[in-house]
Amino acid sequence: MDSTLDDTPFLSLLARDASAEEYDEPLRTAVAEGASENELRILEQSKALALRVRRALEHRRRREIELEALFETAGDLAGLQDVDAVLQAIVRRARTLLHTDVAYLTLIDPDRGDTYMRATAGAVSASFRRVRLAMGAGLGGLVADTSTPYATDDYFADQRFEHVVDVDSAVSDEGLVAILGVPLLLGPQVLGVLFAADRSRRPFGRDEISLLCSLAAHAAISIDGARLLEEARAAVRELDAANKLVRQHSAAVERAAEAHDRFADLALRGGGVDEVAKAVTEVLGGDLTVLDPEEAEVPAGWREAIAASRGEGRAVCRGGTWFAAVVAGSEAFGALVLRGRADLEDADQRVLERAALVTALLQLMNRTAMETENRVRGELISDLVTNGERAGDGLRERARQVGFDLDGEFAVVVAQTDRERAHRLAFAASHLAAQSDGIAGLHQDRAVLLLPGEEAGAAARRMAKELAVAIGQPVTAGAAGPVSSPERVPGSYAESVRCLEALTALGRHGDGTSSRELGFIGVLLGESRGVEGFVNAVLGPVLEYDERRGTGLLQTLETYFANGGNLTRAKDDLHVHVNTVAQRLDRVSQLLGSDWQDAEPALEIQLALRLHRLVRS
Repeated sequence: MDSTLDDTPFLSLLARDASAEEYDEPLRTAVAEGASENELRILEQSKALALRVRRALEHRRRREIELEALFETAGDLAGLQDVDAVLQAIVRRARTLLHTDVAYLTLIDPDRGDTYMRATAGAVSASFRRVRLAMGAGLGGLVADTSTPYATDDYFADQRFEHVVDVDSAVSDEGLVAILGVPLLLGPQVLGVLFAADRSRRPFGRDEISLLCSLAAHAAISIDGARLLEEARAAVRELDAANKLVRQHSAAVERAAEAHDRFADLALRGGGVDEVAKAVTEVLGGDLTVLDPEEAEVPAGWREAIAASRGEGRAVCRGGTWFAAVVAGSEAFGALVLRGRADLEDADQRVLERAALVTALLQLMNRTAMETENRVRGELISDLVTNGERAGDGLRERARQVGFDLDGEFAVVVAQTDRERAHRLAFAASHLAAQSDGIAGLHQDRAVLLLPGEEAGAAARRMAKELAVAIGQPVTAGAAGPVSSPERVPGSYAESVRCLEALTALGRHGDGTSSRELGFIGVLLGESRGVEGFVNAVLGPVLEYDERRGTGLLQTLETYFANGGNLTRAKDDLHVHVNTVAQRLDRVSQLLGSDWQDAEPALEIQLALRLHRLVRS
């Protein structure tokens, strides 16, 4: 072998980045060629030097890779603006750089004074991801408390830190053995702890500790930056929300001012409820319904909501619909119902409440005006009914003042219902009469209407129907006419009353007609003898016979007609034998004539029976 040795083989191996095993090849070649011991010793020294150089180059390359990774990590973290994204990126990069099974990060909870798991990479245990650790307890607590990195190659055998049962159980569930923890430092402040861990024993070298500390330093800055950015965003959102509230409040104040002006105008000029509803919808939007106090059909739950509004003295919201009771003192005038505006602000709610107040005021004003007008009209009606024959220019002038011509043709209608509802009947009659350019008033608990340009029978039927709807109770109406002077009003009134009584006696409650439409009954009622004269003309012989002999022919007739002419049912109601009923009816035939059961006489007899019953009552 050549006595001159050099390092060329080892330099070649270094140059091509050969593996460590290949550095034995020059020695094997020298031995094969019979190199001396001195030559072999020199080759061993060259090999050792070359391996040291190789390790130094590998270390430098690794450091370059790690520094490059740190640089990339810093860039990546700088580009993240969400705290969760930053934390997740940190643990993923830590796991990659240190080639560990798991990486995780805990943060300090200043409110509870402990640390809690915030982000993990590679962890599979649910209990591990939920773990919390007191300051100073466990490896993580020790790192956070002392601001110093700690590493253990065997977690459960390491007694340098206090073991906690819950934490040890979570670490065991995850299967971790070797753990390295470094503090997340921002100046003197510890934000949390960054960990890298393996599921087998592994010592962590200084380079790895230094690398994780460098990553933790970048992470702390990124966490703080992301937190500050999030706080800035939150501040901007709060500022935007505040600006929005200011704008909304300003708009609400403007709406309230506009509504106040419009409501004041309505109140001063005596506007109507419809105008209030229009003003509310134009100011607030949505769809407004005005409920009358006697509204019968309303959706389920509305009555409870209106009662709640009345009790609380303010508008209430139920299922996205607003309810404002219309109240004046203890008197209820219905409610305002606003739909389509579930998001009413306080100012808008007060607008709705003010609208309800204005509505109550207008209702009171209108009612007062109407009551005054109705009183004037009622006094005029009473004077016409009682003193119409002596009417002079005074009555005519009073009628002209309320817009009625007593010298034009008009029908006289008398309407009646339960006495308890007489005032409501008069109120409704005044309203309906005004719509027909007529007048109405209350006289002896009956509503009297003078209606121009309308046939008496048609007027009676219309008033019976419309008044019943208005007061929610059947109304019976009798009419007479046409009348063309105040002097004829008392007679027409009396004829209308007799017609009304005839309808009542006939059981036609809730109906309306005129004496002329009653035919022969109307003729009889229109005569001076009236009801008693008609009854005596039809039933006189029977009444006289019963009174003289104490018999029950009249009762037998009533029972006979009530049972549709059926003798068997009649005798059961009279509790006598059927022959007795037949004998009594034979006596009636002798008294009233054999044709008393024919259609027209039978109708007169039945009417007379009902009128007689009315007179007796």
